[in-house]
Order: sequence, then C-alpha cells, then structure tokens
Amino acid sequence: MAGHIQDRWYKTEPGPDGKQRRVKSDRYGTGLRYRARYIGPDGTEKSKSFPDRQKRLAENWLTNVASDMSRGQYIDPRAARVTFKSYAEKWLKAHSADVSSQIVTEQRLRLHAFPILGSRPLDSFRPEHLRDLVNALEVNPGVSGAYARNIYGDVRAVLSAAVDDGLLSRNPCSAKSVRRPSVERRRVTPWLPSQVKAVRRALPERYRAMVDTGAGCGLRQGEIVGLAEDAVDFEAGTLRVVRQVKLIQGKAVFAPPKCGKERDVPLPFSVAEALRAHIANCKPVEVTLPWRKPDGPKVTARLLFTNSASGVVWRSNFNIQEWKPALAAAGLIDEADETGKYASARQHGMHALRHFYASVLLDAGESIKAVSQYLGHTDPGLTLRVYAHLMPSTQERTRTAIDNMLR
Repeated sequence: MAGHIQDRWYKTEPGPDGKQRRVKSDRYGTGLRYRARYIGPDGTEKSKSFPDRQKRLAENWLTNVASDMSRGQYIDPRAARVTFKSYAEKWLKAHSADVSSQIVTEQRLRLHAFPILGSRPLDSFRPEHLRDLVNALEVNPGVSGAYARNIYGDVRAVLSAAVDDGLLSRNPCSAKSVRRPSVERRRVTPWLPSQVKAVRRALPERYRAMVDTGAGCGLRQGEIVGLAEDAVDFEAGTLRVVRQVKLIQGKAVFAPPKCGKERDVPLPFSVAEALRAHIANCKPVEVTLPWRKPDGPKVTARLLFTNSASGVVWRSNFNIQEWKPALAAAGLIDEADETGKYASARQHGMHALRHFYASVLLDAGESIKAVSQYLGHTDPGLTLRVYAHLMPSTQERTRTAIDNMLR
C-alpha cells in the first residue's frame, strides 16, 4: 500500500517509564480524524482526509492510488481544482517562443474553446466532451473546416500537456470515438502563365518584381517583403530565404521563415534579370525592425521591396490598395463595388504565386522532395497532400515501359 494513514486524534509521546505511549491529541473528537498520505510521481506529498470510523475507506483510497500509479493511470488530485481555462492560460505562456503564434492560439482558445470547455475541471474530461466541442465547431457557420481543426489541435495540445503533468491519465482526444473536425479538401487550381503576367503588368512598377519572386522562386508574401539585398547571389544563381516580415499586435517585426525553415532556392535567370532591373530603379532601403517580437532586439536589413515612403510594405495596405486592383485588372476578380470595396479573394492572394511555382516544377518532372524543400514545407508529405493532383500522369510511361520489355 502506498503511503500511510495518520490518526490525528492521537499522538505518541514518552511515558513515565520512558516508553512511547499513545495519548489523545489536542484535535481529539474534532474535525476529520484520518489523513491518508503518499508521495506523488512529482516527488511532493499528497493527502486526503477521512472522518472517524472511516479508516478502511482511507486504506482503500491509498490502495487505489497505488494501483493507478502501477497502471500509469494516476491523476494528480490537483486536477479536481484546475479548470481547462486556467491550465490553458498557464500553458500558453510556455507554448512557443513565437509571440505571434501565442497570440493566434490564445485567440482561438478564448473565442471557441473556453466558452465550451473553459470551466470544466481537468479530472472530469471524457471523450464525450470533445465530441461536443467538435460538433459545436462544425455547426458554427463562422468557423471553416480548416480553422476548426486548428482549434481542435490547440485543445488537444493543452490536454496532452496536462497528461505530461499528471493531471490526466490519458488524452480524451485519443479515444476512437473522437474525430477531428471534417474539412472540405479543395484542389489547388494554379494560375495560368498569362494570368501571372497580367497581374504583374497591372501592379505599380516598384512592386512588379515581387510577382517574379513569388512565381519564380516560390516565396511567401512575408518572405518577399523581408527579402534583403544580401540574400540574392546572382553569381551562384541562389536566393537565400532567412527572414520574413510579420505583423504582431499591429507592429512590424523581422522573424525567421515559417517553422524556422531557412532555405536556398534556385534563382532562375528570368527572375535574376527582373531583380537586377528592380534594384536599378528602386534602390534597396535600410530598414530597422525588432526581431521576433515588438520589444525584441533591433535588426537592420537592406530590403529590396519597400513602399513609396521607403518603409516596410504593410500586407493589409498592399493587398487592398495594390493587389486587388491588379487582380481586377487581370480579370481574376470583379471590379470594386460602388463603395470602392472588393469582394473577398482568398484563393487569389499572393499565395497563388507559390501554387503556380509548385505546379510548374511538378509539371516539369521535379521531385516532390525538391519542391517541398524549395517551398520551405515541414515535410514532403505536406507538399504531396496539397499538390499531388498536379503531378503528371505516369500511365503512358508505364504502358511504354511494359511494352518495351515484352516486345
């Protein structure tokens, strides 16, 4: 049996003969008599008190604790006092060194998870509570399938941390009856070369080479905006992606590329010529921004792309004032309405240039591994899931190979 049971109504003390004897304590007859005590997996003492005539119940409780420990199903008693919301808020502080990631995760939990699960004690979590969460997310018209999966992933991560801390015996998200929110998989439809060129022509001259960089090297919008003069090696024909510009709480900062994936990307001759022409017309500008977070150390870089005031290209301003008018001029979206506003066009954001880049490489027979590396994906599996339908069919090649052998 783990631990021991203390009888708080009695104590031992030396008698007149020097031998230990059992006498009534100052607590005799008042309060809970028995206190069951044990040392938890974290090395700290845990206890629970029981009333008079309930010593057997205290012994059974300790036996169950020892059994749970041996089976790996032990739950720290603190879990009965810790709610999902309070634990998640503590977890968020150590979640990531990336401030923007913390902000986005906190927002998802606060808006969608806390209203459903926030007040629930950790030791009361069951698979049914996760099924309720998934159902609530799927019927919410303001939550897309992909966004719902992100929310569910945040909740799962919090509960996994609670398991590691001994507040849960297992993650209820792992139950077979719990499924992730469903998401409608939309196939990427890449732009045609004529559409890329049309958008490029419609942009002001100082921004046109951004299209060449996105369509010809596959950089993300933040990576294009953060591209510095020293990242371009014209002689080696390489573009070094080492930073991006992010907006955190309304402030621009330099940060590593997504997932910290620095990479070298082949610099095609056409893109190199476009960048040379751009540099000749719009000289690189020295810009100083904090690193990673608004109060981070200052970092200076000579950026290739800046706005007309020689400052950082703000994504929101650029998308509304420059990008959408260019999309409309290229016939990809409708013209602005009578109030001057354009309809939402998420599928035609600057990310469409990355899709175009990937489609061209795959059509040319480039390997998924190489495309994944150039795009800065975390693994080739992600690239395959997004772009597998763009890979050339191998049926004709298979027929030819077999025919040549059998003939």
